[in-house]
Amino acid sequence: MSQTPPHAPRKAIVLAAGLGKRMLPITATIPKPLVKVAGRSLIDFALDKLHEAGVELVVVNVHHFADMLEAHVRTREAPRIIISDERAELLETGGGVKKALPLLSDEPFITFNSDSLWIEGQEPNLKRLVAAWDPERMDILMLVAPLSTSIGFEGRGDFHQDSEGRLRRRGTDDSAPFAYAGVAIVKPELVHGTPDGAFSANAFYDRAIAKDRLYGLCMEGRWLHVGEPQAIAEAERCLAASKR
Repeated sequence: MSQTPPHAPRKAIVLAAGLGKRMLPITATIPKPLVKVAGRSLIDFALDKLHEAGVELVVVNVHHFADMLEAHVRTREAPRIIISDERAELLETGGGVKKALPLLSDEPFITFNSDSLWIEGQEPNLKRLVAAWDPERMDILMLVAPLSTSIGFEGRGDFHQDSEGRLRRRGTDDSAPFAYAGVAIVKPELVHGTPDGAFSANAFYDRAIAKDRLYGLCMEGRWLHVGEPQAIAEAERCLAASKR
């Protein structure tokens, strides 16, 4: 039985408050985290992977169809769920993390976009991320997906990576080989001193980049980017094929 790494995060936040506009008309009646792929809600994929990786407590932020989402996560036995209520104001990814920070304590924690979905390689990617986390060198370690093997993603990529795993932004380049796959381990110090209200989690990434302490772990398997309704069927075909 494998031992849990000594610096493994025990807490996480699942970012589930977004409006899911690109998933309309489905999200006219349900929140995007409750969209089902292969019969399972996107948020349950996230919560299952966090539980399997040893995370004990997960903060879930809510805004769009908040009552529906809160009722759904309350049916789960594990991991333990705490709701961060953003009904009054949608705070975006960075503001949502900042609001939830008192619930996450002063230890590094995992951020997990509620629509992050992938097919595993030989080892579970979240467990690989936790094992690779080194707080002596890193302020953030994010899971990145190679564009060459990703499904449903049509962007030009987010990051380049050097030989030691550090990331830098695509910047003015036409393309970059890696996309952020929606999961990262973050030190709480990066949140301190950020503005109140709504802002993007890019503020945390930029702080880590400025100190050469933003690192990436290349995903094994295949990232399934479920951004629009038509991407659901393609993701389901890939999941079915992976189980044959």
